[in-house]
Amino acid sequence: MSQKEADLKADIEEEEEVTDVVCTESHLKDGEMMEVEVGRHNVLLVRCDGVYSAISNQCTHYGAPLSKGVLSGHRVRCPWHGSCFNVKTGDLEEYPGIDCLPCHKVKVENSKVYVSVKKKIQGQPKRLKWMQARDQEVFHTVLLLGGGAASLSCAETLRQENYRGRIIMVSRDDLLPYDKTRLSKVMNAESDSLLMRRMEFFHEYDIEVWLRKEALSIDTNKKTVTFDDGLIQSYDQILIATGCRAKCLDCPGADQGNVLMLETPDDARRIHYACMGSRTVIVGTSFIGMEVASYVIDMASSITIIASSELPYQKTLGPEIGKVTMMMLAERGVVFHMNDAIVEVQGEDRRVKGVKLKSGIIIEADVLIVGIGVNPNSGFLKGSPINMDSKNYVIVDKYMRTNIKDVYCAGDLTSFPLKMAEGQRVTIGHWQIAQAHGRNAAFNMLHREVELHTVPFYWTVLLGRTIRYAGYGEGYTEMVLKGQFENMKFLAFYLKHDEVVAAAGLNVEPAVSVVAERLAEGRVITKAEAMSDDLSWLKLQPL
Repeated sequence: MSQKEADLKADIEEEEEVTDVVCTESHLKDGEMMEVEVGRHNVLLVRCDGVYSAISNQCTHYGAPLSKGVLSGHRVRCPWHGSCFNVKTGDLEEYPGIDCLPCHKVKVENSKVYVSVKKKIQGQPKRLKWMQARDQEVFHTVLLLGGGAASLSCAETLRQENYRGRIIMVSRDDLLPYDKTRLSKVMNAESDSLLMRRMEFFHEYDIEVWLRKEALSIDTNKKTVTFDDGLIQSYDQILIATGCRAKCLDCPGADQGNVLMLETPDDARRIHYACMGSRTVIVGTSFIGMEVASYVIDMASSITIIASSELPYQKTLGPEIGKVTMMMLAERGVVFHMNDAIVEVQGEDRRVKGVKLKSGIIIEADVLIVGIGVNPNSGFLKGSPINMDSKNYVIVDKYMRTNIKDVYCAGDLTSFPLKMAEGQRVTIGHWQIAQAHGRNAAFNMLHREVELHTVPFYWTVLLGRTIRYAGYGEGYTEMVLKGQFENMKFLAFYLKHDEVVAAAGLNVEPAVSVVAERLAEGRVITKAEAMSDDLSWLKLQPL
């Protein structure tokens, strides 16, 4: 076959479609959506402003059915993790997904709605948004410090918005950007399975990736960064997204060989195998500590959790949810020592044998896992004029700009103004926030003057059950509960000044996504609405 014939065949295959009648024209009202099948393809059919449109029905994050989500105007929000997509274009509008959705042709004839899907994309529910390649004659350079979610979303957004200059992403890790949310949930996963993009992607779009390289200092006058191998790299604009590192235990014996922390896929696998048949002690009842306990519950010979607080998640999800999660794990044999702390790690031949608590109790241990919080990776900024707060988090404005021109910051390292909290300066170490930061920084590097506007959305998995959370509830003064914690089906509203500022739920999809969308639109959810027995606005029956 000649090249011309091959090209012609490819063009024909590209245009080949399967078309089905999916409903009548009057089937959906404005603002309604439904799942339909076209050939073997799962499609979301939507009616907005009197016009039908169709996109893939599977969220590009973890495959949730968008038909079970929340439709608001021209966008649909995923019921599981809050990703949003434009129903007209399929473009991603809110993270944690990273890919867009394919769009399908819709036509209405004789009061029947027809949807056509290209055969080439059947069974492929994801679409990569168009990106500009680098122009070798453009010497402008954007330097991205950090190889995580913020840097990746920044790099992709720059290319999607027609940036033609040089992009360099620098990471001290030995891996390309990977899904860190899975580390405490699938702890024996191979590193390759966690990658968000493969090296071919970075090559195709001319995004340079430097691994195993760490920044030592920055000179904002000369616009250079010095790295640990002696290299000095200049930049025109820079994004600092070096994240945070796990806090170490500060007590005698904490340097034993089997005192482990979770930061990388290698760490996760090490914990997975170390806990098999072992007396496992975990210090900290953060999301990491509780998820690790849940994960190893059928592997470890015993699990003991030690924390300085009275209940898990006390400052984030509140004492009521803390109690029920504690009960969930306690019923499976996990022992809790709350309001206590480790004062000594006892060991032999550099191996943990036990831990001594402030209360005087000694607990035997074969492995100790530490999850007591994080410290920002901002040490290399000391001595620079970049403003940081008292905890060494980098201060940015609503455009992700620091106080120094052309220096931006994003992700866990950042102290930023949260619009839904009336501009209150916050530090939120969650995946979707880091992605939103990176995207926003890219727009403003391109002088678009786009304000950060996102609603925090995160989730935790315990014993196969997912608790979802949206909003910013720190400092809430009242909780309104729908359902019962003990029945493992509940929705909790967090209120401040008689308005809902956050919600957490278990087995009530898509209620948390509904709340997230209302908050994103700037619409107030009143105390009266939260307390009402009418839950139809949440797409729920009475709990």
